[in-house]
Amino acid sequence: MTVNTEVRRFPFGEPVRLDIDPLFAKLRREEPVSRILLPYGGEGWLVTRYEDVKLVLADRRFSRAAAAGREDVPRTTPTPARPDSLLGLDPPEHSRLRKLVAKAFTGRRVELLRPRVQEIVDALLGDIERAGPPTDLVRDFALPLPVTVICEVLGVPPRDQHRFREFSDMIVSTTAYTREQIIAGRVALEEYLAELIAERRRRPSEDLLHALVTARDDDDRLSEIELINLGIGLLIGGHETTANQIANFTYLLLTEREHWELLRERPDRVRGAIEELLRYVQLGSGGSSPRIATEDVELAGVTVRAGEAVFVNMQAANRDEAVFEDPERLDLTRTHNPHVAFGHGAHHCVGAQLARIELQVAMGALLQRFPSLRLAVPADEVSWKIGLLVRGPTALPLSW
Repeated sequence: MTVNTEVRRFPFGEPVRLDIDPLFAKLRREEPVSRILLPYGGEGWLVTRYEDVKLVLADRRFSRAAAAGREDVPRTTPTPARPDSLLGLDPPEHSRLRKLVAKAFTGRRVELLRPRVQEIVDALLGDIERAGPPTDLVRDFALPLPVTVICEVLGVPPRDQHRFREFSDMIVSTTAYTREQIIAGRVALEEYLAELIAERRRRPSEDLLHALVTARDDDDRLSEIELINLGIGLLIGGHETTANQIANFTYLLLTEREHWELLRERPDRVRGAIEELLRYVQLGSGGSSPRIATEDVELAGVTVRAGEAVFVNMQAANRDEAVFEDPERLDLTRTHNPHVAFGHGAHHCVGAQLARIELQVAMGALLQRFPSLRLAVPADEVSWKIGLLVRGPTALPLSW
C-alpha cells in the first residue's frame, strides 16, 4: 500500500448536529491509517476501519499508560490523561482497578436496577406531563435520569448532585473551557470526592463508594488518589454519555419521523433499535484518547513506529461497509450489529449494560407516554454543544 503523506488538521472541524464528516468515510475506504495534526502535542495516526480499530483497542502494543500525564503526547484536549485513572492505565494495573468496580456493573446486577430506573423515568415524565408543554428534554429528563441513577449507585446524596454536574463539562472539554478552568474543575471534583470518602469512613453504607473505601482501607488494593479518580470517572462517565444520547436519539427520531412511528407501533423493537442508534449516532466529537505504540506495528499496510500516537474513530468503524450492510442507513430492524460504540478490549465501557438499560427504559417510556411528541422549535434552531469531547443539544424543546 502506498502511504499518503498528507497531514490533516484534526479534528476536521466542529461537528454539525449529528452529522459525520464525510472525510471519515473517504479515509476508511482509501486511507484507513492516516496522518493527523492534533491541537496539542503534534502529529499522530488516525485509524478508521473496523477491524483495525478493534485491533488497536485490544492490542497491548498500543498503550494508554504511555500517553498518560505527558504534555508532549498528541491529543485533542488541553490537559493529558491522568496516569492514575482507569483511562490512563494498561493491564495489569488497569485490571486491578477495573475489577473493583466491574462486579457492580455485571449484566445480572445491573438488570436488578431496571425497576428503579423505571421508577425514576416515570417520576420525571410525570413531572413533565403535569407541567405541560413545552419541556426541555435535556434539563427535565435526559440529564436528571442518569445523574440520579449513578448517584444512587455510587452513593452521592441528591442534595450534592449539582456539585459535580457543574464541573463535568469542564473535564470533557476540548475548546469550551481553558486549561486553567479544566484544572480548577478537576480540583473541585477531587475535593468533593475526598469529602464523600471521609463521610463513608465515618458512616459506612451499602453503596459502591463504601465498597471502594473498604478496598482501600482494609485490603490496600488501591491508593487514595486512585480511589478519588475512580469516583470522578464513575460520576462523569456514568451520566455524560447517556444524558447526551437520550437527547440525541430523541432528536433523530423526531426529525426522521418514520423511525419514531415504527417504534411507537412496535415497542418490542426498542431494545434492538437502541443498538442501532448506538451504532449510527456519533456521540464523540472526533477522536479518542491517544495510545502510544510500544514497538513498530504494521497496520493496514502502514508501519506505526514505536513511540508514535494512534487514535481510533469508533463512529467511522461503525459505518464500515465491510461489516455493516448499508451502513449509512439507520435501520431500526437491523439484526447483525457488532458495533463498537462502547469500545472494545480492556477499556470497553464498564457501565455499558447500565447505559443500555437507561436508554431502553427512557426511550420506551417516552414513546409510550408521549406518542405525539414533537420538536417545539424548528430543527435548525436546536442549539448544540461545541468544544467538548461529546456532542448533544444544549437544550431540546419539545411539545405534544
